[in-house]
Amino acid sequence: MLAHEQIKSEGSVLDLRIATSSARPDIGHLLVLVHGLPRALGMGRQAAGLLPELAEHLANESGWIVATGTFSGVGGSTGTFSATKWRSDLNAIIDRVDAGDQKISLAGFGFGGALALATAASDERVRGVASFAAPAHLDQWTSSAEDFHHAVQVAGVVGNKKDLLSPEELRHDVLAIDPLVSIAKIPPRRLLIGHGADDLEVPISDARDLLAAADGRAELRIIQGAGHQLRADPRMVATLLGWLDRHR
Repeated sequence: MLAHEQIKSEGSVLDLRIATSSARPDIGHLLVLVHGLPRALGMGRQAAGLLPELAEHLANESGWIVATGTFSGVGGSTGTFSATKWRSDLNAIIDRVDAGDQKISLAGFGFGGALALATAASDERVRGVASFAAPAHLDQWTSSAEDFHHAVQVAGVVGNKKDLLSPEELRHDVLAIDPLVSIAKIPPRRLLIGHGADDLEVPISDARDLLAAADGRAELRIIQGAGHQLRADPRMVATLLGWLDRHR
């Protein structure tokens, strides 16, 4: 079953979907899926397009409650992208789904993986993080300030152009998130790092750098033949389901 609602996050209205299983009992665990930031033409609005379906599948197969929301500027959510705004959005989603007696984990894709790591580093409610195709070096991932600023506009995650930070401010805001520093703060909580062997957007070496920053205290899964888009890859789904099962 997939329930839909809207929540407020500092001026933005976010779409939130929460999946539960009608076939398996609730086991007291909750997973929040965190979408990334595609930079292709118009794709920002579809960044979370496959996640509700994935949430339903994961909930039915695992017995977990699985939530997924669209951040500011994505899908039907209002607002404009910035790293700070998306961190606030993720915190708002966690606050909404936190029932106080559940174990919360995050699973993030691309930049969403970096965001999930940063959130877990400062929020002890998060008991585990799975990151897929997450960049370890955001200075390289953003490229130049002007290029990144243009890519954000092309992606279409801008509600009001007056709310979009300047190129330097926007890039500086992203670089305030340091995935290598964040992941080092998470163990002994559970960590899974997944990456496609043929990822052309985020090099596979980033996954190994994240593992090293966690002092090796993470599961590393390299998916052969996979590129950057892992959300619909059945091997990623199987990897995540296995991680959830071991997380009971």
